[in-house]
Amino acid sequence: MASKMKLTLVGDREILITRTFNAPLALVFEANTKPELLKRWMTGPPGWSFEVCEVDLRVGGSYRYVWRGPDGVLMGMGGVIMEMDPPRRMVSTALFDTDWTGGETIGTLTLTELGGQTLLTNSIVYQTAAARDGALKTPMEQGMAAGYDRLENLLGTYQGH
Repeated sequence: MASKMKLTLVGDREILITRTFNAPLALVFEANTKPELLKRWMTGPPGWSFEVCEVDLRVGGSYRYVWRGPDGVLMGMGGVIMEMDPPRRMVSTALFDTDWTGGETIGTLTLTELGGQTLLTNSIVYQTAAARDGALKTPMEQGMAAGYDRLENLLGTYQGH
């Protein structure tokens, strides 16, 4: 059974997100790295569209995401892939075009297979405690939880559920 997302604070600069999915590790990795799958679940809040999703999946490669809000406003972000151990781990930087998170973050996506299920762990480390606390005041947690719910549904369609 899939678990709902859990957000935990680690130290004064890190947010740790965990969620278990009813899907094999390789499929969860693909859904987190392939543009054609990312576009199906990382769509943003209701009324938003995922306009740009580009991923150069290699160490030193970059990624770029841009969403368009219902009022036409664009929200873009991107970063560089620093480490890769497919399908178990990926470390990357992230920076929003309009930097509301207080500088570049470092994200570490770790996937662990548990008897046909996959535990996703997403660590986000901010530049400062104030930056992390600022991010927590946004709808980030609700947005990530909704995205992971969409991901669970997408993974189910891939497995014939």
